[in-house]
Amino acid sequence: MTDPAARPATDRARQILAAARTLLEREGPDALTMRRLAGCVGITAPSLYKHFPDKSSVVHALADAMLRETAGVLAAAEAAAPGSFRALATAYRTHALAHPHLYRLTTGHRLPQDLEERAAAPLFRALAGDEARVRAAWAFAHGMVVMELNGRFATDADVAAAWAAGIAAFASVRL
Repeated sequence: MTDPAARPATDRARQILAAARTLLEREGPDALTMRRLAGCVGITAPSLYKHFPDKSSVVHALADAMLRETAGVLAAAEAAAPGSFRALATAYRTHALAHPHLYRLTTGHRLPQDLEERAAAPLFRALAGDEARVRAAWAFAHGMVVMELNGRFATDADVAAAWAAGIAAFASVRL
């Protein structure tokens, strides 16, 4: 079950979460402190604890939001191109690269299994329900995104070609 703290119940909690996301996306994870967050919403740091018991609950709420968005992005890609691993991988990459700090924060923490399963459902369907292929494809997409976000490819590397090769491998091979 999803952590109830991950879904803000009040307008103020939603405002805090929106400010946390903006702070994270603009300045990175080091900027995401309770003091900075309180300043962004115009309250004192202790007042934040009325809405989120600690910083980890803010992080979990942000990760929850990112996984829900990812699930939506993948569902839309699946609807546009049913059964296409290429469409799913492209949507996943595009969404992750558009939100690098939030992506890293989300994938760096253990999250509720139901959210990860929901996000992976279109991939499961595209790869004919083969659980081993789904895990391998998810690892491929995640690994490629992390390497791209962290600048781990040589400057002259054709990252698009590497993505295309990986996608082709998963799309064509039946184990």
